[in-house]
Amino acid sequence: MTINGTAQKTFFLLMLAFGAACFTWSRTFRLVEADPTAAVGSVAPWVFGGAIVGLVAAVVICFKHTWAPALAPIYAMAEGLFLGGISAGFESQYPGIVIQAVGGTFGTLFCLLLAYQSGLIRATENFKLGIVAATGGIALLYLVTFVAGLFGFQLFTSLFGSGLIGIGFSVVVVGIAALNLVLDFDFIEQAAERGVPKYLEWYGAFALMVTLVWLYLEILRLLAKLNNRR
Repeated sequence: MTINGTAQKTFFLLMLAFGAACFTWSRTFRLVEADPTAAVGSVAPWVFGGAIVGLVAAVVICFKHTWAPALAPIYAMAEGLFLGGISAGFESQYPGIVIQAVGGTFGTLFCLLLAYQSGLIRATENFKLGIVAATGGIALLYLVTFVAGLFGFQLFTSLFGSGLIGIGFSVVVVGIAALNLVLDFDFIEQAAERGVPKYLEWYGAFALMVTLVWLYLEILRLLAKLNNRR
């Protein structure tokens, strides 16, 4: 495994996701212009299908790293389908929001990469423990909220609203998602130094993709909340 090899595979996965996102993005806007009512039903299978396939692929990769070369491209394309539809929905409500979210995501990626390479941020054991614990807490909160919603219960509405509490919560989540990039950088660097098998380049690229997808969605939600307060 090498850092350059992982970077190349990450770029490849990003291109796959971008291509798939363009498909659902253009399809969504074309259908909205023709018939807004029919658009949702026509695009939903691609969006939710992509989300489900992406989730299944991600879970399998986490437990079977050796399958990453085959499943990481599938994950990227599935997430692209999901993100394209979701992004088009946000863009129709808040014109210009997607380019802002994309810029924020990759701007954060490059800034943290520079900070990591310069030594300003290091993934110490305490740092890793704190970020993993915070990420787990957020994941648990989202899971509880989702399950409760299935049964008609609305929990933590202030956290997901457009008020100051909701915006503050989103800022914290964006920060935690961004710092997960540092964990990804550290894994890739350490794995390359140890000379682990070549297939783990795909796993490292997959891990970066997961974090970037999460970061993008959280920035998108934060921008939507800010737009709602105008």
